[in-house]
Amino acid sequence: MKFSKDKLNSVTVHTVFEGDQTGDLQELNERKLFKGKANDRYAMLNASGEGKIYYGLGKEDRIDSYLTTTYFHHLGKYLEKMNVSEVHLIIPTKIQEDSEMKAKVFEGLYQAEYKFTEFKKKSEDTYELTVSVENPAEMEASFITVEHVVKGAFVARDFVNQPSNKLYPETYAAQITELFEGTNVSVEVYDEAQIEELGMEAFLTVAKGSYRAPRLIVMKYMPLEQEEHITIVGKGMTYDSGGYAIKSTAGMVNMKSDMAGSAAVVGALYALEKVGIQQNVVGVIAAAENMIDGKAMKNGDIIGSMKGTTIEINNTDAEGRVTLADAIYYAATKLKSTEIIDLATLTGAAIAALGPNTTAMISNNDEMANAVLEASDKGCEPTHRLPAFPSHYKMIKGQFGELNNAPKGGGGAITAGIFLEHFAEDLPWVHLDIAGPSFGSKPFDYLPAGASGTGVKTLYRWIAAK
Repeated sequence: MKFSKDKLNSVTVHTVFEGDQTGDLQELNERKLFKGKANDRYAMLNASGEGKIYYGLGKEDRIDSYLTTTYFHHLGKYLEKMNVSEVHLIIPTKIQEDSEMKAKVFEGLYQAEYKFTEFKKKSEDTYELTVSVENPAEMEASFITVEHVVKGAFVARDFVNQPSNKLYPETYAAQITELFEGTNVSVEVYDEAQIEELGMEAFLTVAKGSYRAPRLIVMKYMPLEQEEHITIVGKGMTYDSGGYAIKSTAGMVNMKSDMAGSAAVVGALYALEKVGIQQNVVGVIAAAENMIDGKAMKNGDIIGSMKGTTIEINNTDAEGRVTLADAIYYAATKLKSTEIIDLATLTGAAIAALGPNTTAMISNNDEMANAVLEASDKGCEPTHRLPAFPSHYKMIKGQFGELNNAPKGGGGAITAGIFLEHFAEDLPWVHLDIAGPSFGSKPFDYLPAGASGTGVKTLYRWIAAK
């Protein structure tokens, strides 16, 4: 998508609320051709494809940032279907006067252009929308920021959508290094021997079942002259078979997406660096595969960790929290972290509790949690904080080891979260379980089928607001 400072005259798109009777709208309404309901559309184009398009935004009193993103996303899809690539966009005053919704106009249109076609024959026909608006000088800055943040989400989607025979720890680290080459983000990649030197026994135990060696990937964006920084940690399981708690075929087919938390970390760093946000941020990814062979961890094993805490492996398919344990502890003890936020496709329990389109949160710090919730709301990535009671902390205690990686009794999204809290060393910490919204079998609102890039906008908003 491109932004034009000059007015484009061939097609004008009027986005209007239900009940608007100005211009042609009264006659169109009377003839029952267009009423302005959400996603209503009516094209008045000549044989050369020039003219007007009316697009409905529903009731004015219901519009918000999320609906603005969704409706303009659908508009973008419609314009592509109509092969209209240049438009002058008329936006209602209510949206123009709201800085959040104004930016969401561009975000919705931009998100409509995402496609993952790496493994398909390249089409000679490429579509890109160019938009002009009223008051372009006021709108251009919003567009530029949106462009960088949405591209960050696209970066995350592209990583997640790659199959595991193409994206595995070694190639993932190489692609991240290439992505940030020549930027202000430095990338350090630790191989298996270096991971062992760090004492990351939990991480290495999960990785043992695969012939693909693990990688610890540390990305540093440090524009400020100080060592302290925010740390964002992402679950980096490039494939999860479930190990000896093996998944079903249906449960396994999309497990390339089990690294979506780490992809969100990469996408957020991309956006932060492109916009030039003045906050020090470090991203940490423990990348591995959870597979089966004679060396793989087994249900019932007791293993160590970088912290020294022993962990009962009561379910090898609860491997993500085991790798994150070492990654979070590394962030808390080996880096100058002031706050830690982790993102992970961690539990089916989060989906059971909140449905497939909402992120679950656990946190040990109210102020930090509230700031992240506000960022998720502005980023249009619905998030809900779950409670954690003393009874939940009792549940993760092991019988023979110190912690149990998969306690029975329900509340799985909560117990998985507070398992991770044990390794945050009392630093302000937030855990985001993105198991539901990170990957979808079909499009939802403004999100495509496949990877969603969930988490990128929340991270960006939270850090940029500091």
